[in-house]
Amino acid sequence: MDKMQQQPLVIRSQKGFALIITLSVLSVVIALTVVLLSYFNEVREDADTTKALIQADVYYSDIVGQFNKFAKKKSLFNQLYRRSVPLRTGDGRFSMVLRCNPLSTGVNINWLALERGEKKQHLFQEAQLLFDTLAQEYNLEDPDRLLEMILLEIGLGKRFVKPEQSRLIQKNGIISYQQFSGILNRYEMEVDDLKVGRVPWRKYFSFSLKSEKIDAEYSSAELISFLFDIDLKTVREWKRSFPKPSLVSFVNDNAGDYNGKKNLLAGSTFLGESRCSVNYGGGYKFTFDYIQGEAKYFEFYGKH
Repeated sequence: MDKMQQQPLVIRSQKGFALIITLSVLSVVIALTVVLLSYFNEVREDADTTKALIQADVYYSDIVGQFNKFAKKKSLFNQLYRRSVPLRTGDGRFSMVLRCNPLSTGVNINWLALERGEKKQHLFQEAQLLFDTLAQEYNLEDPDRLLEMILLEIGLGKRFVKPEQSRLIQKNGIISYQQFSGILNRYEMEVDDLKVGRVPWRKYFSFSLKSEKIDAEYSSAELISFLFDIDLKTVREWKRSFPKPSLVSFVNDNAGDYNGKKNLLAGSTFLGESRCSVNYGGGYKFTFDYIQGEAKYFEFYGKH
């Protein structure tokens, strides 16, 4: 009698054990499925990125080819500087936005390394004066250390460059704000100086390897105010005015010394130095420089 009463308990125990095994197997299967799905999504994303990179290469070649066809590049780029160009098919399957900006609208950050060049002493002096002015205005903790890091990047390009950015070493200088921003981040971490991030560097400096002139017609109000010692509010009002008087007229009418800075300025000369960006494919982007009819420094960005 006792044996018959115990038998169902054994059966229930076996069923429970089998259920535990089944649940364990299911959990393993589910875990494997999640892993496989993540790999699949990764591969799909890689495939999409590869496709986007191929498209970028095609668009890049086509755009540069069209630029090269224009004989009057000054007229072309003056229009591109004023507005972006959206390109879209009627069915919406293709869309692209092209934007170009003059490359030399600020004091070239690379001029800071020209101290020993007597012929270019005026470039160095302007860059150093601007750097010192900003360092003092924003009360940087250790401007000498920041300047040292900038000069190392310009002159050596090796000590602070990460492996994935090693292509920049070959360019021997600071050629983009992205590169310069990396220096600022390292300085901020090393010196623990949060104030460096508050300086509007892009409004004052440009990042071109060889440019020796400032395309001041397109410069920020902040830089024009600095260059000609004119009240910033007055400069901003001039920038908003329409029709806008020429920079020469504006500076002279406001007691500025245009001739004193003339050796720094492009004036009416078209420098032919532009940085263009193309947004396409719902979040992809690439940039390149178009300098004196030659395209260089192509950079592709993943989806963001």
